[in-house]
Amino acid sequence: MSFSQDVRQELSSQIAPARHCNLAELAAIVGMAGEIFAGKGGCVIKIRTENLLVARKSFTLLQKTFNISVDVSAHIHRNEKKSERIYTVLVKNTEAAFKVLCALKMVNAEGNLTETVCADPILVQQPCCRRAYIRGAFLCSGSISNPEKSYHFEIVCSHREHAGQLQMLIRSFGPDAKIVQRKSHYIVYIKEGAQIVDMLNIMGAHVSLMNLENIRIVREMRNSVNRKVNCEAANINKTVNASVRQMEDIRCLRDTVGFEQLPPHLAQIARLRLANPDASLAELGEMLAPPIGKSGVNHRLRKLSQLAEQVRNKTGEPRV
Repeated sequence: MSFSQDVRQELSSQIAPARHCNLAELAAIVGMAGEIFAGKGGCVIKIRTENLLVARKSFTLLQKTFNISVDVSAHIHRNEKKSERIYTVLVKNTEAAFKVLCALKMVNAEGNLTETVCADPILVQQPCCRRAYIRGAFLCSGSISNPEKSYHFEIVCSHREHAGQLQMLIRSFGPDAKIVQRKSHYIVYIKEGAQIVDMLNIMGAHVSLMNLENIRIVREMRNSVNRKVNCEAANINKTVNASVRQMEDIRCLRDTVGFEQLPPHLAQIARLRLANPDASLAELGEMLAPPIGKSGVNHRLRKLSQLAEQVRNKTGEPRV
């Protein structure tokens, strides 16, 4: 089971204790997966989904909130690429359907269907209702990538206005949701791991939140170890390369001018470096009498390199 499916499984089992929260969640589901048929023959609400969890949640919310008769059916839809099971939650009693639409603010004062695709502001006025609405939207068309590979949270919307409202609701809790258009759909997405953790908390997926946090801790520890290893490897390469250059410069001076022509303190460090090619600057400093620090050793080695470069410039001898 994917991480997204684990989150949906957890969210689908949650039923808010307050009716207004259930209305908000149901409004998201009907708005994203519902079809409303209204005419002289009556009024029907149909929720179609490929996800059994969404069908179950819709059925439970309708029955618990309105105590009405709800039909659920499933059929296999076949196309050229694959066959998929489609679940349909149907409220076919006109009086019951109209009662639901009125509660979800999807009909106006005249009893006509509203044209807006967004949730009525009254339904998402309270923070708990906004959480419920986001939860319902994610159940219908949301997904989270495998956190072991990448961090990506998204909810797919059919209309720009709906995506904008969903973005605003998410941002009211802190996460910086963004919108991008993908073909004919609008994607509300988040790519920062800590903000995805916040989203799971907002929706009430606390078990999934802990699982994600555990994965994040392991990933961050692994990344930290890799950074330290890479840093240490880079430092070792840098030290080795510096030592090789120092040895080249010292040999150049030995074979041309000779150590006897160098100042005593430079000749001393040159001989020590040749005798101890793997020693660190601190170790070289401790070998001197009297001992000196790393900066002092480094200064003398730089001076040797400058002298070697002057010799090469005079003789035309290239660096090996």
